[in-house]
Amino acid sequence: MNEPAHGAFGSFLEAKMVVSVGDVMTRRVLSVGEDTRFKDIAEVLVTHAISAVPVVDGAGHVIGIVSEADLLHREGDEEPFPGPAGPPPQAQPDQWLKVGKTKGRTARELMTAPAITVSMDTPVVTAGRLMEHHGVKRLPVLDDHGRLAGVVSRYDLLKVFVRSDRDIEHEVRVDILVRSLWMDTSRVRVAVQDGVVTLSGRMILRGEAQIAVWMTKQVGGVVDVIDELTWERDITPSEKER
Repeated sequence: MNEPAHGAFGSFLEAKMVVSVGDVMTRRVLSVGEDTRFKDIAEVLVTHAISAVPVVDGAGHVIGIVSEADLLHREGDEEPFPGPAGPPPQAQPDQWLKVGKTKGRTARELMTAPAITVSMDTPVVTAGRLMEHHGVKRLPVLDDHGRLAGVVSRYDLLKVFVRSDRDIEHEVRVDILVRSLWMDTSRVRVAVQDGVVTLSGRMILRGEAQIAVWMTKQVGGVVDVIDELTWERDITPSEKER
């Protein structure tokens, strides 16, 4: 008997299949305290070849981020021209009037706050969108208590796609079609090339085909899904019945 996943079971499947930040993040993460000095922060970034470091309080909660840009901003600042004639003619007000963290000497004064963070169960797709939207290369990851648990970078997100086509095909065929949707795979063909999955064949219900395509798209390493499935019956309620 073929039954699509739904209700609590469907929610379980969704949670199980979506690759989360916790699956790919770097757990051994560097951080600095609020009172860490400028030069010590710079040394951490240079020594470990990283572009930013989380700032944590005494309880391990992330309160901000100090990046290369924050330090270079501070290092490149100059005092306003002190003479009676004012600033040099070529300088604009926003180039010589300095405020805020330009005088910073510690992480607390230099950091960008609040920090953009994610939880361990955040889908990697969501984390990637956050990085793109905010123009950052890495995000601190928080545990259930709001403390620093790791860091996820663009490099970490790419790990999801480093899977063989054979592994992807096996997961789609066995974990989705058989174990999750209880389907007779003799009627469905799964082909994978360079991460692109093609689903073809025939199913009994249109809803089952739609669920199979959706679930395949959630599999780690899948770049795209080509839907060539057909079905025998469509029991989706019509618009008039809704």
